[in-house]
Parts: sequence; structure tokens; C-alpha cells
Amino acid sequence: MSSHRAKFGVGDVVHHKKFDYRGVVVDVDAVFQGEDAWYEQMALSRPPKERPWYRVLVDRADHTTYVAERHLESDPGGPVRHPLLDDFFDDFDGSRYVRKGALH
Repeated sequence: MSSHRAKFGVGDVVHHKKFDYRGVVVDVDAVFQGEDAWYEQMALSRPPKERPWYRVLVDRADHTTYVAERHLESDPGGPVRHPLLDDFFDDFDGSRYVRKGALH
């Protein structure tokens, strides 16, 4: 069981430090929840599985990514564009997205 608290939450805008893209967090896993085969093929830098991982809608794209926390940093650059934003969020408050159905 991980004792590491997630640095980011659903709705936070983030920047991938290694691959230089922006996005918005739509899900947080306390530890890696993917398949071992995917990890072996895709996570070449071998980020720790026992730390938080995030599902991210990629800005100006139509795909999502699954990213280890160590590759992300906060991004104050404003809203992102993604075709699935409306499926997850109601609004952008200027710094982060507001979850669908969340109390304001």
C-alpha cells in the first residue's frame, strides 16, 4: 500500500516535463493500475509503480495518456482543448477545471 499522497487532483492542469505537452487530470490512481506488459513497453524510464499515476486529457489532441507523477508539474497556462472535456467537467475557473456535478 502506498503512503504517498497525490500531488495533483482531478481538474488540475498539468505539463509533462519530458514530452512537453499540457493536459488536464481526469483520474488519479494512488499506485500504477495498468498492465505489466504496457509498463514494460511504454514506461521506458521505469517510473515507480508505487507512486501516483494520472489519466490526462492531452491539450489540442483527441487522446489520453497515463502518466507517472514524477513526469508532471503544475501548468498555469490556462484552459486546454480536448473533445472529451465536457464529459468530465462543467467549467474552468481560471486555474483548474470543475468536475461535472460538483458543488461550486
